[in-house]
Amino acid sequence: MKSAPDWIAHPDTPYLLIDEAKLKSNIGYLKQRVESLGSHLRPHLKTLRTLEAAEYLLDSKNAPATVSTLAEAEAYAKAGYTDLLYAVGIAPEKLKRVAALRLQGIHLHILIDNMVQAQAVSDFADQFGQDFSVFIEIDSDDHRGGIKPGDPQLLTIAKELGAHFTGLMTHAGGSYACNTEQGLKKFAKQECDAVRVAQDNLQAADISCAITSVGSTPTAHFGEDFSDISEVRAGVYTTFDLVMKNIGVCDFSDIAMSVVTTVIGHNKEKNWLLTDSGWMALSRDRGTAGQSQDFAYGQVCRADGSLLEGLCVNNTSQEHGVIELTEAYQPEDFPVGHQLRILPNHACATAAMHPVYHVLMSDGSHNTWQRIIGW
Repeated sequence: MKSAPDWIAHPDTPYLLIDEAKLKSNIGYLKQRVESLGSHLRPHLKTLRTLEAAEYLLDSKNAPATVSTLAEAEAYAKAGYTDLLYAVGIAPEKLKRVAALRLQGIHLHILIDNMVQAQAVSDFADQFGQDFSVFIEIDSDDHRGGIKPGDPQLLTIAKELGAHFTGLMTHAGGSYACNTEQGLKKFAKQECDAVRVAQDNLQAADISCAITSVGSTPTAHFGEDFSDISEVRAGVYTTFDLVMKNIGVCDFSDIAMSVVTTVIGHNKEKNWLLTDSGWMALSRDRGTAGQSQDFAYGQVCRADGSLLEGLCVNNTSQEHGVIELTEAYQPEDFPVGHQLRILPNHACATAAMHPVYHVLMSDGSHNTWQRIIGW
């Protein structure tokens, strides 16, 4: 069993810990995989939302990236990144912020899936002499938003956008309900086929579609052919989490994010440990509840990251975590002051609870990263 570095006990708990070696391995693997299958990654920066993490994900300041808030787009643009897809349907009142970034020379692409948004874009562009780059969202799996590939509305919206229309985007969020290799491969193909059909329909109407963009972490890892797809997006693959472990995309050993917590007491009658990491540190996300294995609020590990089999954070209040010990453990095994790590259900949600990340560098040293906050 490896020992935890000395500094790991120094920051006040709870805090978010990133394992740099695992982070780099996860990033490198998917980049190589997607490129070997004929496409390119447009990494989603939403999980970690730090300038430091972007340096691992992007080869240059001009490399394509994805964001989920305009606050991210503004922060990355200020740092010199130039090709950003805001992959959330645009609210018309946000077009002013989009225009401000584009006037700075930032290739900021926005997303729509209805005529009201399209008209807002064209009206703003006409009024202010502004150009936009717009992706139309395609619904590939009945999961959330988007237009069906064969819906005539697709052509109507593209024509309304005119020169502002750039490409098609889809996200197979339904893949998160899969847990077999066959199912994940099917979703990946379905995702790609949806944008292929939509692109064909546009081209039949003499409407050029420059970019086709697909992606989710599960489908990016199980897709078998991206040769005619412009780009593949994925986000949580950087650190992974317990939801991804249950889906079959990663193993425990690949999860690069944890929350370091301290034992602050015991309830010996109930054989409980009490820790200082409640839902304000772990998040309320219970993404594993409907999966094959429910990890409650997170899998418990030793301070060195090794698993404590059978132990989860079973319950939380705002600042308290409750770990129900199994017969294999006694409260005396975890004295007050003892530190543990908790693997998260949903890395994005857990990361959002922490303004600063502590990073265990590959050489054992310690670094800190500041999270970009806001919308």
